[in-house]
Amino acid sequence: MAKKKIEVNGLIISIEPVNNADYISLTDIARQVDKGAAKPDATINIWLKNRSTLEFLGVWEKLKNPDFKPHHLMGFKEKYLQNRNSITPKRWIEEMGAIGLVSKAGRGGGTYAHKDIALQFCGWLSPEFQVYTLLEFQRLKEEEFQQKNLEWHISKITDNIDEVRNLLDTIPHQHPQRNRLESPEDK
Repeated sequence: MAKKKIEVNGLIISIEPVNNADYISLTDIARQVDKGAAKPDATINIWLKNRSTLEFLGVWEKLKNPDFKPHHLMGFKEKYLQNRNSITPKRWIEEMGAIGLVSKAGRGGGTYAHKDIALQFCGWLSPEFQVYTLLEFQRLKEEEFQQKNLEWHISKITDNIDEVRNLLDTIPHQHPQRNRLESPEDK
């Protein structure tokens, strides 16, 4: 699957598939919502340093990640919630065995988060923006569902046509070619 993009209140946000789930670019969100910030990664790091953020991430990882190291969480919080220590998504991922965040270097890189975590980040930045992001993401998912539903119905119709053709072919003295539509390519 390729990257998708959604537009929320005029802001373009990348969505990347990771392990069959949608991960939303926190970097895009931070860059566009917090325009006064020096760098989007600084905004993300400040969010990570928030105690309630770490507690949310810890609960999310416990529920979704069998390889998460919950016994390290208390020590991690004690170490990084002190003013002199900085926390980055990469540190969180490596030290905790986390899967809810993905950190990519280079062009097209940045910090991506599972949709649940991205919505929490949006709420931390701006509750209004969080609601708009949620609505846009739901619209995108509904659109994908409708496309898959349409493909499923077309598949069923095609299967039914094939079954009728096969049934007609079993009638004595039938010419199977009569039961087939000729396409322009067949002529």
